[in-house]
Amino acid sequence: MSKLILLRHFQSQWNLENKFTGWVDVPLFKDSDNRAKEVFQKLSGFKIDKIYSSCLFRNKDSVAKILKEGDKYPIFIHLDKGRMRDWGTFKAESSYIPVYVSESLNERHYGQWQGRDKEEVKKEYGEDNFKLLRRSFSARPPGGESLKGVFLRAVHFYRSYIEKDLKEEKNVLIVASHNCLRALSKYIENISDEDIVNFEIDIGKMMIYEFSSSLGIRGKESF
Repeated sequence: MSKLILLRHFQSQWNLENKFTGWVDVPLFKDSDNRAKEVFQKLSGFKIDKIYSSCLFRNKDSVAKILKEGDKYPIFIHLDKGRMRDWGTFKAESSYIPVYVSESLNERHYGQWQGRDKEEVKKEYGEDNFKLLRRSFSARPPGGESLKGVFLRAVHFYRSYIEKDLKEEKNVLIVASHNCLRALSKYIENISDEDIVNFEIDIGKMMIYEFSSSLGIRGKESF
């Protein structure tokens, strides 16, 4: 059996300010350390064999804060084309942990909405249209990306790397942003295009899936 842990990054400054962040590299809010301790304590109950993250700072910093609780530090290894490096092998006693990074796991690009206050955008577009553009599978904000676009890139990455790890019965942690994780959960749980509108993972929360050797879901837990 293997476990897949999907962790939404800790609260960022723009989460606090209720702004659309997308691909903007906004830092974490300073009060994220307590949640990092809680997550570390939860994850210490089983071995994590592989860690993946998006390229965005708020995700990488969330990884670093978790590892710091165990006196470990990340080395971020980029998997995107032209950026792969051979770092050799890591000794088990090493204080450095490889974390595999890709833009494929980045948040949805919000186009013209990036940096804007969410309530202001809602007033401009109307509540129903706002929800459609923000949460539906195929619609997208002006100049931005749909959840379908995120799904295609994130699931391609998942099939290329993570399914192999899970079939080898490795426990995998993915630290990413909201819409990337919504896309992965849609694929894993076969959530319909209609039902994904109401599927949410709160800031700093985890979804823990347990799989059989054939990657059938044996259990699911939220934390």
